[in-house]
Amino acid sequence: MKFRNTIMALAVSAAASFGPAYGQTADGQSVGAAIERVATKLAGRIGFAAQEIGSDEVIAFNGDETFAMASTYKVAIAAAVLDRVDKGELSLDQMVEVTPDMMMIGDAALSDTFVHPGLQLSVANLIEIMITESDNTATDISMGLAGGPAAVTEYLRRLGITDFRVDRTTGEIIGEFYGLPGPATMKVAMEAFVTRPELMTIMGDRNLDFEADPRDHATPLAMLQLLLAIDSGTATSAESRDFLLDVMSRTRTGAARLKGLLPRGTPVAHKTGTIGGVANDVGYITLPDGRRFAVAVFTKSSETSEADRDRAIAEVARSLFDYFHVGQMAKQ
Repeated sequence: MKFRNTIMALAVSAAASFGPAYGQTADGQSVGAAIERVATKLAGRIGFAAQEIGSDEVIAFNGDETFAMASTYKVAIAAAVLDRVDKGELSLDQMVEVTPDMMMIGDAALSDTFVHPGLQLSVANLIEIMITESDNTATDISMGLAGGPAAVTEYLRRLGITDFRVDRTTGEIIGEFYGLPGPATMKVAMEAFVTRPELMTIMGDRNLDFEADPRDHATPLAMLQLLLAIDSGTATSAESRDFLLDVMSRTRTGAARLKGLLPRGTPVAHKTGTIGGVANDVGYITLPDGRRFAVAVFTKSSETSEADRDRAIAEVARSLFDYFHVGQMAKQ
């Protein structure tokens, strides 16, 4: 509570003079640095960027540093699929067959539920379960619908987003994390876990070699750019934007991250990401007066517990919530 009181005090003092983007005024830097001092004790290296919708004011810390996105990159995949829907190349009610050999490990709502052949899902439901449950099978099918990783990256470049790259499917990412002989399908993974049972224990361990790989990385500011482009209707049509934000509002993962310390009932539309020493959360938070801000919080190189990493993200979100809320009251 003492930490958040400090942020609120800084918000009041900074509100009248907070100027250029990316928190480059002394006051803006003070707010970002105050958040970073507490958060890094809980989660190793942290970076974040936030901007109130409709404003030019941005707070960022380590905003230009790249981080492994983990499953937060699924926001970009969803937007790229919806871009194809907008162009008439796909439709949300189009049915897609999901065969047993497509099933992936990791976040695996589909493979845990459907063990028999005969499953079909609409494009809309693939996006739904990719975002709300972070399902990896739905993600890799959606990646294919988007045209593959290179097509998603090219889509981001068309939006003017450069510090954001999509290189692999989730099956490939997890397969390389574990050192599997191929993408992390259920079949490949189960065979590996039988011969190497120690693999079952390393998913939550820090992996610095994995983090150093530049593939599937973004900066907090680049992820913020994507969130703002989605919200403004630049990334997709207004109809597709509304669909995606509605889906993100139903996310069931990461209750202790962006949402963790916010007032009960605060609307949050978000997407989490977790692998090794990486814990992330990105999305949109609504303030009590109806204003909203977009926020991206990335962490890496953490040796703390998952609960501590979640708490670090929650501290960032609550502090920014107080900053934007109290700062606006100070202006009035």
